[in-house]
Amino acid sequence: MLGERILILAPHPGDEVIGCAAAIGRAREKAAAVHVLFLTSGVPSVETLWPWDRDAHPKTIEQRAQEAADAAEALGIKIAAIGEVPARALKSDFRAARKTIREALDDLKIDMVWTPAYEGGHQDHDVANYLGSTLNVDVEVWEFAEYNSANGWWQSHRFPSPNGGEREIALTEEEKAAKRGALDRYVSMHRRLGHVTLERECFRPIAAYDYSRPPYPGLLFYQRFQWLPFRHPRVDPTKPGEVCQAIIGFAGDGETNDG
Repeated sequence: MLGERILILAPHPGDEVIGCAAAIGRAREKAAAVHVLFLTSGVPSVETLWPWDRDAHPKTIEQRAQEAADAAEALGIKIAAIGEVPARALKSDFRAARKTIREALDDLKIDMVWTPAYEGGHQDHDVANYLGSTLNVDVEVWEFAEYNSANGWWQSHRFPSPNGGEREIALTEEEKAAKRGALDRYVSMHRRLGHVTLERECFRPIAAYDYSRPPYPGLLFYQRFQWLPFRHPRVDPTKPGEVCQAIIGFAGDGETNDG
């Protein structure tokens, strides 16, 4: 899983640390060049915020970008680009996102891509996984587990459906400290990282998914607070079927053959 020129498809600033910090360190020890492409700004659209928080929206985007730069410096990697599309909106940006990815592959001479798993942790993660799957004929693509709620319980860095191809990294104490340090760069996310553990990271060659179906039966991780009787900015109201329909619709348009 350690290529010479690696591109991480991170749906949001922070995913590169949560899913890959130790793997990045080991790749760099092998002299690999590691780049990260942030597919969204990591910040939901201004319309989803409480009215009294909307004026601070540009500053929040700026803060998240600075945190990403600080984390990249800590990890020793380079940022290829940070997308402008809001978090939770990647499913509406397939064409532009894929164009940006293709340009990064060519410009950086990438030979391996790491992408989040199709595991229902966040709708943007699942879209990023699909986008990664479209690249598998050109470069080697590996997926990494972040978090999910398969089988009714929260789990970190384990795939919902193991297939025997998993490669688990048990973090050393030094790697745990380095990962914790990189996570600390994301001050704006501190209250949202309680489900993330530092014990392991898990990768495998990207699986063959049926994107017309959710990753597993039952409530996905990003649905866990949808029972609230009111709309909260931190709760994603999206239904998994909407994500599946968007993916299948884009695939049906033949856009994956656009080069």
